[in-house]
Amino acid sequence: MKTHSKLIIAAVLMFVSCALTVRVFAQATAIPAARQITPEELVQVLKSAKNKPLLFQVGSHVLYAQAHIPGSEYVGPGSTEAGLQQLRKRVEGLPRTKFIVLYCGCCPWTHCPNVKPAYDVLNSLGFTNFKVLYMADNFGANWVDKGYPTARGE
Repeated sequence: MKTHSKLIIAAVLMFVSCALTVRVFAQATAIPAARQITPEELVQVLKSAKNKPLLFQVGSHVLYAQAHIPGSEYVGPGSTEAGLQQLRKRVEGLPRTKFIVLYCGCCPWTHCPNVKPAYDVLNSLGFTNFKVLYMADNFGANWVDKGYPTARGE
């Protein structure tokens, strides 16, 4: 009976662990296509003389220091409450129509734990003109390796 109970507990723990993993991994894929912008599209927007967006990196600080989009601001990881609080504070006084682009690039889109929580914050605050940079693989492969403008350091 003892062994049977341990097996049931182990099975339940594995199920919960898998469910939480799927929830985190599925988050970025839940962002509507209309709210996504590709690297190619963002490069064109940044080249235009008008309506440049505020760019917020919502991934890890280490990745931001290694390489980021010039002019972007690091606001903390979207997967933490502290990072989300920094994002809320940064956008606090902005018009809800301000053009904003969120990005991370820590890992493949299907595994990113940062962009969907940051997306949810802007959405819940009533922002209507924001996009999330879709990077299928990661920032290195989908931005840096393509020769798009990149800054390093703080």
